[in-house]
Amino acid sequence: MPARPIWRGHLRLALVSCPVALWNARHDRAGIRFNLINPDTGHRIRMVTQDAETGKDLDRRDLVKGYEFRKDHYLLLTDDDFNSVKVESSSVITVEKFVDTDSIDPVYYDAAYFLAPDGDAGRDVYAVLREAIAKTGKIALARVVISQRERTIALRPAGEGLMAHTLYEDRDLNSSKDLFDGLDGIKTDPEMVQLATQLVQRQSGKYDASDLEDRYETRLRAMIDAKLKGEGIDLSAEPPEERDTNVIDLMAALKKSLGQSAQAKPAAAKKPTAKETKGKRAAQPPAKASRKRA
Repeated sequence: MPARPIWRGHLRLALVSCPVALWNARHDRAGIRFNLINPDTGHRIRMVTQDAETGKDLDRRDLVKGYEFRKDHYLLLTDDDFNSVKVESSSVITVEKFVDTDSIDPVYYDAAYFLAPDGDAGRDVYAVLREAIAKTGKIALARVVISQRERTIALRPAGEGLMAHTLYEDRDLNSSKDLFDGLDGIKTDPEMVQLATQLVQRQSGKYDASDLEDRYETRLRAMIDAKLKGEGIDLSAEPPEERDTNVIDLMAALKKSLGQSAQAKPAAAKKPTAKETKGKRAAQPPAKASRKRA
């Protein structure tokens, strides 16, 4: 389960509403990731946030967003500016209409989210809305603001809850007109179509999500493991702990902060006991008497 929802608000149908939250339905699995490396040193390349003109290093927390209204001229925007243009869908998902499932071409589907109740309040209302959508076999269309962009979403039943799919706009998609132009006018041989139909029927089966394996990544991982083994690198051996070194460095830093030397002071001389002092006096020769002047 994701650490936290990406959106919180209310789901509304006419005069009925309940608190809900959007959760990411997918996550970035532990795939093979690569870093850019300097081949001369074997060190990683560090991406630095800098001022494009002065070259000064900057902290990303101190940056603001800017709109380029002219070449190299930017209008700076603050959080208050973005809050001033919020619309209702920033906090409320209002169902606008219901459509048939097959009326939405799959190419329009984008990201998937779980739309779940947010807390205990309104769970009964959520259950009623979910059951009503499931019985009609329809998909509910609504709007929501995600990442400062209002998106149309399709709500459909999934298990005991609801799934929300963001939908692309027409302007987000490339046109296929030039690619498919003239294909519908090609004459086909009925016998060949019949043979192809039989082939499709012979290879028909049930969809299984476990079949969707990235075979390229599997072979890539096997190749990397083989190269590591060839280099004599044992991944099972844990690197040595550096806890003691860190403690020593921390002690040195603390002493330096206090103006003390990081080196240990020599041990103080041991104070002799009374018995040792008495023996030392007895071993000393008697002092000569001083000659008095006449």
